[in-house]
Amino acid sequence: MIAGRAVIFHTLKHFIDSGLFSNIVLVIHKDDEQLCKKAIDGISDAITIVHGGSTRQISTLCGLRALNAMPEDRQPEYVYIHDGARPFVSEALLERIQHALAPDCGILPAVAVSDTLKRADDNGMVIGTIKRDHLFGAQTPQAFPFSKILELHENADKLGQTGFTDDCALAESAGLPIKIVEGSSDNIKITWPADLALAQLRMKTENMTNEINEAPSSLQFPDVRTGNGYDVHPFETGDGVTLCGVKIAYEKKLSGHSDADVALHALTDALLATRGAGDIGTHFPPSDPQWKGASSDIFVRHAVSIIKDAGGRIANADITLIAEAPKIGPHRAAMTEKLMDMLGISADRISIKATTNEKLGFVGRKEGIAAIATATVIYPGSIPE
Repeated sequence: MIAGRAVIFHTLKHFIDSGLFSNIVLVIHKDDEQLCKKAIDGISDAITIVHGGSTRQISTLCGLRALNAMPEDRQPEYVYIHDGARPFVSEALLERIQHALAPDCGILPAVAVSDTLKRADDNGMVIGTIKRDHLFGAQTPQAFPFSKILELHENADKLGQTGFTDDCALAESAGLPIKIVEGSSDNIKITWPADLALAQLRMKTENMTNEINEAPSSLQFPDVRTGNGYDVHPFETGDGVTLCGVKIAYEKKLSGHSDADVALHALTDALLATRGAGDIGTHFPPSDPQWKGASSDIFVRHAVSIIKDAGGRIANADITLIAEAPKIGPHRAAMTEKLMDMLGISADRISIKATTNEKLGFVGRKEGIAAIATATVIYPGSIPE
């Protein structure tokens, strides 16, 4: 068992899912009928079960005979012969073999040998090194013209030739050319306990990958949008400025739209940007007298309602105030509370920063205040491909 199912189930499932095969024959021991039915539960309708023999070679012949006994319209032109203990055969490998099929040769998937090979005597002492040039590790499935490989197996059976370790070896002995196609390092054969442990790990990784690939695209690529806003207002005669909804005593006030809260105006534009919903002037024209002196939190709350109507969730808001004066630090906590209420998010998702312009430009000359805002909003759905 690997990943909760029998090894043979995983092996067969790859052949079924590929859609390349008209018949799939599974050769089993005659005493394993019930075990087999349990192992392939859920895919058994696509499988023909055949009893095998005392060796791999005889069992293969039993499978070929079963195919030959099928109605003429179901008898194959080509046949793939595969080890049941190779549950990681990929569709890409099956297709590589298919593209190489030919009526006058067999097809062998193989991997070039990368290790240095040694020859040893009966006592385990090295007696020589074998050059690995042109050496390959054979894999399955091995593919053949059906009538030809059936004939070769039947002839070998009649002659009592039983020592072939795979079907290509039998075909080679009879002079049938064999063409190598690129195998796969993933196409392991489970033979030793360590192989089973490796298969468990590989299957777990494969299932996790499939879950990610098959998950709704909204889970794969969440629709996270970031908007930016910038605003600036000049000073005029007054007794204080309003920033982030907080009135701060100062020798001047800001001139402009509504209460001239430069920070909230920039934030409103940043929020609207995540919906492609224009800017603050689109929704609240400065020429409209009803907005004269209005509290700018109205604009922020309007932008928030647009986001919520679209199912969006505000992830964070970041505001930078650029001013020589007044000092922002003493008011940061109060500003954060105001924004928590407007945006419906926690304090750790709000950043309010202040910097000077190093006495450069209109900000440096204390002629006004500028603000930059960035907002991140997560919307349902996914990023279009």
